[in-house]
Amino acid sequence: MSDIRVEENVVVGQAGDRELQVDVFRPAQLSGPVPGILFLPGGSWLTANRSGIKDRFGIPLARLGYVCVAGEYRVTAESPWPAQIQDVKTIIRWMRANSSELDIDPSAIVVAGKSAGGHLALLAAGTMGVAEFEGDGGNSGVSSEVAATVGVAAVSDISQVIGREDLAPLLGDNPSPELVQSASPVGNVGKDYPPTLLIHGTSDSRVHHSMTMQMYQALENAGIPVDLQLYAGQDHSFDADPQFSRAIVAAIGLFISRHVTRPVTAGAST
Repeated sequence: MSDIRVEENVVVGQAGDRELQVDVFRPAQLSGPVPGILFLPGGSWLTANRSGIKDRFGIPLARLGYVCVAGEYRVTAESPWPAQIQDVKTIIRWMRANSSELDIDPSAIVVAGKSAGGHLALLAAGTMGVAEFEGDGGNSGVSSEVAATVGVAAVSDISQVIGREDLAPLLGDNPSPELVQSASPVGNVGKDYPPTLLIHGTSDSRVHHSMTMQMYQALENAGIPVDLQLYAGQDHSFDADPQFSRAIVAAIGLFISRHVTRPVTAGAST
């Protein structure tokens, strides 16, 4: 793996009373700044274990010439909402504040995630400038804006998962309609929403793909560039299969090259 530099357990800020950590994967040689991709794990807001991102997405995306950051966030047992989205925005601000050291183009930061992580990625993209979601985890005053977003089997409508016993009660037991809308990606789609890639399996019994279709339609109606990939017959964990994780990585690479900026190939000259 000499072509990839791996830095694990990098402290990027504070998550309440503990450190917020990430893993960073990047090409060993770069001749210019490239897009940076923050990838967030799922876990029903009960866990946020980023270890699986390394082989599935982190190293493969770095091999495409990007800098991939595998992130974490506080789960509901640690802290109530909106701590989770605040942690995501803390990482985005850290990436932008340290873009020179990371070889990241600060105008080309992409936030991606799977399942609950996909919810936070899509929400971060649609809530730029929302003060209550920024938090105080570090790099105050630095923008948490992103250039694009990717949701893999993402929870895009919180109203559809309220009360489920297999998911953490992210917003409490009886959230108001206003709170549900503010915490749902589909409720935050507007004209300034960034380009989006949505990926889902059509046999997902955990997060039904109708949510992704709903998000896609909302983005289409708002005139936002959106790519949609549905995998027939695949369940919630389809991305654990290498043939599908490779396809997702390739789709992300093509999406970024179309809607963000072309990466500088590792080792190439400009």
